[in-house]
Amino acid sequence: MRSRYRVQFELQVSAATSVNNYEYLDILDRAWEHSGSARPAGGVLCDVGCASFWYAAALHAFFRPRRLIGVEVEGYRLFKDGRTRIDYAAGYTGQLSDASFVVADYLAYTEPADIITAWFPFVTPAAILAWRLPLLLLQPERLIHRIHHNLSPGGQFVMINHGPEEAALAAGWCTAAGFVLAWRHEESGILSGYRAQAPLVSCWHRAPA
Repeated sequence: MRSRYRVQFELQVSAATSVNNYEYLDILDRAWEHSGSARPAGGVLCDVGCASFWYAAALHAFFRPRRLIGVEVEGYRLFKDGRTRIDYAAGYTGQLSDASFVVADYLAYTEPADIITAWFPFVTPAAILAWRLPLLLLQPERLIHRIHHNLSPGGQFVMINHGPEEAALAAGWCTAAGFVLAWRHEESGILSGYRAQAPLVSCWHRAPA
């Protein structure tokens, strides 16, 4: 990863966050290599539900976007150290000149993007409750429709799910929203070996009008 993408995450972030960035980069790298598709580059990339956007560096290294935007509804969540999620995000995005963090409910977000990514989006009540979030935020069908609305013509929606069962639920909403599946890939690399289920990456396009 270091040589292929010319990165050394450990020079900018903590050891744990560095490993997590390498894991996300590895997931994307394996998926695209398996797909045989050209890796998209440039344009505007928007990540949905980015938490503190600690993986901004991995997305930047892989996609090389012109602009990188993370959108998070719980941006003002307060942590034990007195900092908020937006404070942490400022540190992660501040190292990238073209990255920003937006506190917003993506269901009301209207900015278009050429690439939209969603890492392990909530599609079941168990997942959202595990993160101590209100169930009213669990609206996966509306979320995917909004992603479809915001995706620029010719753009790509990249979704990563926890295994095939969760991915199948999300895939049904993607198809209903008007997305067409380009490819999917499920593999657990060394850095993802701790996960109960291998990450499943799927890439979607908007259906022609």
